[in-house]
Amino acid sequence: MAIASIKPLFTTKSVATGGRNGVSKADDGSVSVTLSVPKEMGGPGKPGTTTPEHLFATGYAACFCGALDFAAKQAKKDATGAEVTCAVSIGPREGGGFGLAVRMTVVDGKIPTAELKELVEQAHTVVCPYSHATRDNVDVQFDVQGA
Repeated sequence: MAIASIKPLFTTKSVATGGRNGVSKADDGSVSVTLSVPKEMGGPGKPGTTTPEHLFATGYAACFCGALDFAAKQAKKDATGAEVTCAVSIGPREGGGFGLAVRMTVVDGKIPTAELKELVEQAHTVVCPYSHATRDNVDVQFDVQGA
């Protein structure tokens, strides 16, 4: 499968030191987090810290919510009230190393479920760059709850 080229509209950089028990921050100062491996993974699980999975879930949820809104506008629908929850799990892969799994819950009390499912599918297959990046690499499942 060929890598799709893009025409960059925006680029950001972050620097991490210390790995999963270190610090990661955006070079413009907009994000700065202290990381700690969770106790469930054998780490210290320090209070007030985060993980790469938290950051990925936060980014994917926000991006997908925007992609859903875009897909809805294209279909002359309003999904600005939709709530997207992204759960990211990490665990060992059968082939070695670690992998991720994603469960996305999309709720919108104004759009009928069947229509919302179509918009979610459009957002996932056509619009969302996180969905493009994870396709065929990460198990992404959806729970869709409409009106």
